[in-house]
Amino acid sequence: MKYVMGIDLGTGSVKAILVNQTGRIMGESSCAYPIIQKKSGYNEQDPELWVTQTIAAMKELIQKCNVHGTDVEGISFSGQMHGLVLLDQHRRALRNAILWNDTRTTEQCHQIQQALGGRLLGITRNSALEGFTLPKLLWVKQHEPEIFQQSDVFLLPKDYVRYRLTGQLAIDYSDGAGTLLMDVANKTWSKELLQTFDIPEHLCPPLMESTGLAGGLLPEMANKCGLSPEVKVFAGGADNACGAVGAGILSPEGTLCSIGTSGVILSYEENRNVDYKGQLHFFNHSQPDAFYAMGVTLAAGHSLTWYKNTFAKEQTFEQLLAPIEEIPAGAGGLLFTPYITGERTPHADSTIRGSFIGMDSAHTQAHFTRAVIEGITFSLRESLELLRNTGKSIHTIVSIGGGAKNDTWLQIQADLFGAEIVQLESEQGPALGAAMIAAVGCNWFSSLEECARTFIHKGTPYQPNSRQTNIYNDLFEQYQSIYRQTHELNQNLAKFR
Repeated sequence: MKYVMGIDLGTGSVKAILVNQTGRIMGESSCAYPIIQKKSGYNEQDPELWVTQTIAAMKELIQKCNVHGTDVEGISFSGQMHGLVLLDQHRRALRNAILWNDTRTTEQCHQIQQALGGRLLGITRNSALEGFTLPKLLWVKQHEPEIFQQSDVFLLPKDYVRYRLTGQLAIDYSDGAGTLLMDVANKTWSKELLQTFDIPEHLCPPLMESTGLAGGLLPEMANKCGLSPEVKVFAGGADNACGAVGAGILSPEGTLCSIGTSGVILSYEENRNVDYKGQLHFFNHSQPDAFYAMGVTLAAGHSLTWYKNTFAKEQTFEQLLAPIEEIPAGAGGLLFTPYITGERTPHADSTIRGSFIGMDSAHTQAHFTRAVIEGITFSLRESLELLRNTGKSIHTIVSIGGGAKNDTWLQIQADLFGAEIVQLESEQGPALGAAMIAAVGCNWFSSLEECARTFIHKGTPYQPNSRQTNIYNDLFEQYQSIYRQTHELNQNLAKFR
């Protein structure tokens, strides 16, 4: 039996899974690494830890599954997006990587917007936000000029790990789209953007398809991982693109709801000219010649974790969520906005903060818990409505992540979104998407869609209850008004934080 390995380089840990030709998950392994926070808003990581922990996870996985390394035919990667890794001419990392959730670059975002105006959306299809890579490059150029001068090439997180394993430099289109340096529709680095900000072209590595062959393992690395140097290593994709692949979002009717630390509504797009006016992200998919539109709730699962750790630390998540089934829709007139770290979609606002609105002495902990769950889901619906407002019909949504692990929350999604909600029988997220990319790269299947029919199995769907949907439609209008009515208040309160 032959196998492929999917590796997901996340923000807090790397996860590796081994999959056979029938789509069976043979095993998984993960290794953690810390985030470095030197100042408020600064989030960095040591790229070398990504490499050592990825190798450790791969080696452990081979040993745990008790398979011969020579039977692993292909490897591919998913990775956290946007992070900046700068290498010198000797291919050594010049500084810690600046991560996607680093917010030091607000001034650089203003500079980008002022320099390009509407041209930015025309080229990159995305607005300038702190998370993207170009603002990070400009920050280094302005604040660490000696490092910028030494920089010979930049890479994104998973691409640095792949480079260290193979010796080959590349970025795939789905991850390149998140740099704010790529012409998304034409799949090239934008010379206009590079010239505007005086960024040397040599800093940008070659671009390739997610299923493109990026080389084999260097002999030393193959030995460390317990694999053969002959194993084929494929480019892989951005975590959201790979998450979409792993959930089967591979055709125009496909839409995904992913609730992790952040929350994502993602919808497949074939039309490269669709215009969301910067309200949604628009990136290249790991599916060749396809795209996806995406809205983000910054603190989705993070809001629930914050709430539990602050108010119910002694309870498990299962204990915390158990009573919410008994609380009616609307949590007894209590609304929560999950803006505890700012917001991304539809409000790109770093100063807005969360609220509980409508607190009453009759409310219990269960009311507050349900309000948090509903607030996260209301925020995700705002992204869903932006898709629907362009004429897109969304009747079925695949739900993954923490929001797919609780039956009541799945029903809340169905009722609040007004759509059928489908969970997966065995969810492996972006790691499975990476494994599928490797399987197609190895020619086990002719396409990702064919692979999905073997690798992905859907569970029993949750249907919306029309009565509940009507209640949520009324509440959604009230939820949307909270941002408008607290925006100025939160700006004034920011100086006290």
